Amino acid sequence: MDPIPILTAFYFGSVEHYRLLARYPKVMIDIGEHYERQSYRTRTSIIGPNGKQDLVVQIARRSGEKMPMRSVGLSYSESWPHQHVHAIRSAYGQTPWFIHYIDEIEAVVMKKYDRLVDLDLASMRLAMKWLGLKTEVEVSEEYIESRESRVVSREPEVPLVYSRLTTHDSRLDLRSSFQPKLAIPPEVEVVPSYPQVFADRHGFTGRLSVIDLVCNCGPEARSILSMQKA
Repeated sequence: MDPIPILTAFYFGSVEHYRLLARYPKVMIDIGEHYERQSYRTRTSIIGPNGKQDLVVQIARRSGEKMPMRSVGLSYSESWPHQHVHAIRSAYGQTPWFIHYIDEIEAVVMKKYDRLVDLDLASMRLAMKWLGLKTEVEVSEEYIESRESRVVSREPEVPLVYSRLTTHDSRLDLRSSFQPKLAIPPEVEVVPSYPQVFADRHGFTGRLSVIDLVCNCGPEARSILSMQKA
């Protein structure tokens, strides 16, 4: 039986997130775990003419306050959605497939959400649609502490499917180890190099947003996720 990876929620996510989703028939997103700064929960990385850039979401939270992810709100006191869209347009406007994705990217980023997890899940659903992934995604409202059953929330959108885990599930906990500031854990396969619009300036840059992959590779993005790293 395949283990079930347990992940934090993520904003669009790195290409490795989707390689993981392509490999496993089921994953779990824990939105009961405590929010942590400088993680995939609030950031995704792109590359433009001047190099790598982190797009960071602004949250509504008092400094030092511990909150479960399901309770973390978004702040729109600064115009970060406009900044993110502008940065994506600047970085990928000349890529072959940009025109096919930018309207949907803009619709997700510019929509106002009450909670961070709503934005994260919306961006994840969109990327899974682009890639044609049918992975079953279970979202737990409660922190997952052990191999025990959890009742999970239900959302109407596909392709996310919500159900109840059983005590027989084996799990692969990547919540702490799969972070942008850490080396990729051995359980997560690195995505091999693929064409990038600014590779002539910066060389190939890995661990970027799924936005980078689809804008550069379009329909080939899904097969790249299955390729072996040379």
